[in-house]
Amino acid sequence: MNLVEALSQKYMKESLPDVRIGDTVRVHVKIKEGNRERIQTFEGTVIARKHGGISETITVRRVSYGVGVEKIFPLHSPNVDKIEVVRRGKIRRAKLYYLRGRVGKSARVKEDL
Repeated sequence: MNLVEALSQKYMKESLPDVRIGDTVRVHVKIKEGNRERIQTFEGTVIARKHGGISETITVRRVSYGVGVEKIFPLHSPNVDKIEVVRRGKIRRAKLYYLRGRVGKSARVKEDL
């Protein structure tokens, strides 16, 4: 193990949920406002998962008031409090970027039972 891997291993989270592409997740994020800190949730569909190790990220998309909103969350960040899997998605793609051009029922992902 080289020096970079040894350093990054120290900051990685031990327990991460099994998050896959197409899953609907609820991400609890720590928000700092002045001297206070609170937890805000962001619920949406995972459309991408990139990189590996300490730099692993997921892209979560939701439609809020008719506008598509995407956020990229580093999985091992201390600002990400926890990730809950709300429902599993049944998909056949590695990236779901095609959902960006869809609206309404066609933008849904079937549930994996």
